[in-house]
Amino acid sequence: MTKKILKREKFSFIISSVLFFHMTQANADWTDARCDIYPKGSDSPEKIIPCIFSQRQGYITITRNDGVTHDLSPTDKADLYTDDKNREIVREYIPGDGGFIFRLSNESVYVYWNTSALHPDTTDANNWTAPYTTEKYDATTRLKCGKLNDNQQSCPAGILRMEDKQASIVITSPSGQEFTINFMTDYINATGREVQSRLNGDTWIIDIDNAETYEIPLAAIEGG
Repeated sequence: MTKKILKREKFSFIISSVLFFHMTQANADWTDARCDIYPKGSDSPEKIIPCIFSQRQGYITITRNDGVTHDLSPTDKADLYTDDKNREIVREYIPGDGGFIFRLSNESVYVYWNTSALHPDTTDANNWTAPYTTEKYDATTRLKCGKLNDNQQSCPAGILRMEDKQASIVITSPSGQEFTINFMTDYINATGREVQSRLNGDTWIIDIDNAETYEIPLAAIEGG
């Protein structure tokens, strides 16, 4: 009798463990994200909104806070999906740890893991260059930035100057990602990114990952 009870208890424990494992797995495949919605053919987002990205066994669901949900099913081709109307959707990767781009028939949905742009820092409403301050940097500014050949935005930056007119400039990109461009005597590089640079008069034009452009005046680098 005791052996049967022990076997039942052991069996119950195994079943409970398996159920708990699957419940944990089911709850672990989603994340809060930021969705930028670009109408087809547009270079500017129509809206920037919170969303939830979930994935299970290759199937993807994007739940937007504007009431739209995208249910995507995998195909036998990598990065090619179909929606609930059997339309093809192509998935692309955002450089670095940015996220994904989903090319739909009428719009593109950019899914970013970094959601800080949805919650701008308002601790200092008068700080035009927040989150950068002169307490931590030699100078702060906002730089012209944006998509390649379309730098119509401005990005906050903190400048750390060095000897011999060298500097490291920490920038928050339009997508909310922070990275550093280093202006050294013999080279220019950026953290985890591919850089192409050219000097146009007194301004460096910096192309990042062949996707974004930043304009850095010499005065920002050299000071004075």
